[in-house]
Amino acid sequence: MDASHPLRVAVNGWMAGRLASGSGQYLAHLLDWLPRATPPVKIALLLPAHHSMANAGVAESRRRWPQIDVVSVSLPPLPENLAKVWWEQVAAPRAAHRLGADVYFVPYWAPPAWSPLPVVTTIHDLIPLLLPAYRGGLLQRLYTHLVSRTARGATAILTVSEAAARDIIAYLQVEPARVRVVHHGPNQEGFATLDAAHLQRVRVRYALPERFFLYIGGFDVRKNVQAVVKGYARFRARGGDPTIKLVLAGALPTQDTPFFPDPRRLAQEAGCAADVHFCGWIEEEDKPALYALATAFIFPSLYEGFGMMILEAMQAGTPVVTSKA
Repeated sequence: MDASHPLRVAVNGWMAGRLASGSGQYLAHLLDWLPRATPPVKIALLLPAHHSMANAGVAESRRRWPQIDVVSVSLPPLPENLAKVWWEQVAAPRAAHRLGADVYFVPYWAPPAWSPLPVVTTIHDLIPLLLPAYRGGLLQRLYTHLVSRTARGATAILTVSEAAARDIIAYLQVEPARVRVVHHGPNQEGFATLDAAHLQRVRVRYALPERFFLYIGGFDVRKNVQAVVKGYARFRARGGDPTIKLVLAGALPTQDTPFFPDPRRLAQEAGCAADVHFCGWIEEEDKPALYALATAFIFPSLYEGFGMMILEAMQAGTPVVTSKA
């Protein structure tokens, strides 16, 4: 493709605006950077009409990405789960074809079974296939079976790490030549403004202790927060510096379950609750300062496709203690 005939890419925008999810963050940052690609790429973002007002919105998407064509696509009146499948398997691929796109790009694990044009999909990980606790009920397992089969028909599969690529090849039985590893870069927003005044504002906003080990992320069982708490309790019991506290950041579980073990209970049982600080949901613009203020970042997850938080902590110059999973 040359500048006078740029590659035309239609993008499945179901995850647009869902910034609490990794796939939503991934899509947002791609749309920020793809218009700057060389050679140039002409992008159309496909948004389901019923969903767009509840999430990114057509108007908001056009404001954030003025170089991108934002296209609202109607859906039949279906329950949310069925509407999502219809969107992925029928409505979005058809819309991409009507627009005359050269490629249909799905930035999460949901390629269509059939498409009138080449399909590129990103598979971040195989968590619902590989981890029993994440397989869900019957409908979720049927959906995972569907996208596992449709992935084999994709023209190319992008993934974010060599480990995820090995899983995709082994478990989805995809030819290695069709799997391309494209690593994430760290999120750049906020790292240029880490002056003393900004750091102090974030310290006050979240009532952070002077020195602390940091965990930031979800509290589902895969994240292994129990190991963070037990490790901190052991550090204290073995004579570790008592001025270093433990900060657990993220939206706490609404119920204490085997899938979402409540870290407040874990801290009580480990005998270190008095030195554990829960600062709740962290605004995106505050994360770089939070990492920079930490003595070390602790992230012993049992399975990650990539683990963006590790890269973000390193970007802030903070030592990282993590697993090799």
